[in-house]
Amino acid sequence: MPSTDPAAFRDRAEAGHALGAEVAAHLGQDGVSGRPLVLALPRGGVPVGYEVAGTIGGDLDVVVARKIGMPGRPEFGIGAVSAHGPPMFGAHVHQVDLTGPEITATVAAERAEARRRLRRYRGDRPPPDVAGRTVIVVDDGVATGVTATAALRQLRMRNPRRLVFATPVCAVETGVALGKEADAIVCLRVPTDFTAVGAWYEDYRQLTDEDVEAILAEAWNETR
Repeated sequence: MPSTDPAAFRDRAEAGHALGAEVAAHLGQDGVSGRPLVLALPRGGVPVGYEVAGTIGGDLDVVVARKIGMPGRPEFGIGAVSAHGPPMFGAHVHQVDLTGPEITATVAAERAEARRRLRRYRGDRPPPDVAGRTVIVVDDGVATGVTATAALRQLRMRNPRRLVFATPVCAVETGVALGKEADAIVCLRVPTDFTAVGAWYEDYRQLTDEDVEAILAEAWNETR
């Protein structure tokens, strides 16, 4: 069961190790067989996903979605877009002109960044086959859940056998909403006083593309 204990995780590795144990227990209870596929949301979700994949004996890769910020308040996510497909907007943004030039430009810029990240992180490596597999989408924490929702929806269209979302910490309302997108949610902490993801980590340094590449290279070398 999720804990409401507000104690912070030391870092993403510690959070990922604890999350991996919870995901393993969940998969065991559901009788999941075969090698799971762990898809981490860059950048922060990648070190968490690395630990989860190692714990459950899964393959690690990335799924990329980018937040679309509200005009004038770019830190507030009103939607998200993946590398391919249309943008996704929340139902609460009816007051925003979603066809306006500022939104259109933001969507184009974030889609371009999603594509850039996929090219950089994966290179010539083909995308993993999702169809018929148990897929665990991992992030380091979830506030509004717009990027997680976009990732889950694009993966659902690729016909996974089971789609799970796992994260160390999640806002209460967001967890409920994501439960409608995934077949199951695994979350260690669901604090009622959620403020920001970084508040639940002692070390929440920003990661670079090089950090992500190094983690993925290590994971892929281990599974050759």
